[in-house]
Amino acid sequence: MAETYEGAVDRGLEGVVACTTGVSSIVDATLCYRGFTIEDLAEHSSYEEVVFILWNDRQPTAAELSAFSKTLRDSQALPASLVNTLKSLPTKEIHPMAWLRTATSLLALYDDQAQNDDEQSRKSVALRLTAKMGTLVALFERVRQGKEPIAPKVEQSLAWNFLYMMTGKEPDTAFVKVLDTCLILHADHELNCSAFASRVTASSLSDIYSAIVSALGALKGPLHGGANEQVMLMLKDIKTVDAAKEWIKQALANKEKVMGFGHRVYKNGDPRAKILRGMSKELCEKAGMPHWYEMSKVIDDTVQSEKGLLPNVDFYSATVYYSMGIPIDLYTPIFAFSRVSGWLAHVFEQFANNRIYRPRGKWVGKENQKWKPLA
Repeated sequence: MAETYEGAVDRGLEGVVACTTGVSSIVDATLCYRGFTIEDLAEHSSYEEVVFILWNDRQPTAAELSAFSKTLRDSQALPASLVNTLKSLPTKEIHPMAWLRTATSLLALYDDQAQNDDEQSRKSVALRLTAKMGTLVALFERVRQGKEPIAPKVEQSLAWNFLYMMTGKEPDTAFVKVLDTCLILHADHELNCSAFASRVTASSLSDIYSAIVSALGALKGPLHGGANEQVMLMLKDIKTVDAAKEWIKQALANKEKVMGFGHRVYKNGDPRAKILRGMSKELCEKAGMPHWYEMSKVIDDTVQSEKGLLPNVDFYSATVYYSMGIPIDLYTPIFAFSRVSGWLAHVFEQFANNRIYRPRGKWVGKENQKWKPLA
């Protein structure tokens, strides 16, 4: 007789506490990184400072932040031989997240500390990987356009350089600030699917690159990082503000899933969505396309009144990125560009107090089967 487990769970481990963590927390509608609210960090911090906070469990001094930021910015460039290899990879009809997953795995082969398991080596690997993630995403965009890659400017921030390396033009200051804020908002989110994937791989004492590739694979899915792309595709399908209310009512009546709404943990609203909503309104108006925000607002209000569901981080981030001219299929890679810092914080925490993940499954299959000769 197979073992049975009282209280065994199913359906995505909902409500199950899998580990202890001090990286980020969600309590009701409050998201904190290392005890700092997301609202506080979004208003006052920079992405580089948030990375330091996530990895060190404290704010840096001014001198520490300057040195840490410089090291990150100095590490953005990719090895020339790797760039040549990446330029040879297919990009036509390839999802950017599939390309980024492969590129990250290849990057490990050019890092002579990738297999080291001492803490200092792991921190050095993590720093280089965080610095280069945006460079990889920008490189993909250049390659598929048939354009030459652009080297980062080490005196500029990661957000500035991403926009510069993607477009070849010095970015608008306001856009840099918006992107930097988005990187902060997406940097970590407690034990989400991709963070858990990174921790499971790290728990086997595999290397950092393997853990991050696992996370990238999880983030690629449309129910996780890919939801923001689906939001913008939905808006483009609706086309007009006038059509939005009836379109969304029909979708709800047909029990279709509306991307960008509801959350497994937040029941009283996603605090990141509130910040992004204001940014969406301002940016859409500035870009001369206010209808995208107005359409989003109609959908938001309708879904709330009809189903009581509130928007999550994916809903308004779609129009924020679109109004900045960022291609729709790069939304999830930008998510990865940000979230790699949080994944690495979880990986460090897993290494520091490790036990390999090995859950059990509640048996629901056949029993007492007997083999019979095939003849």
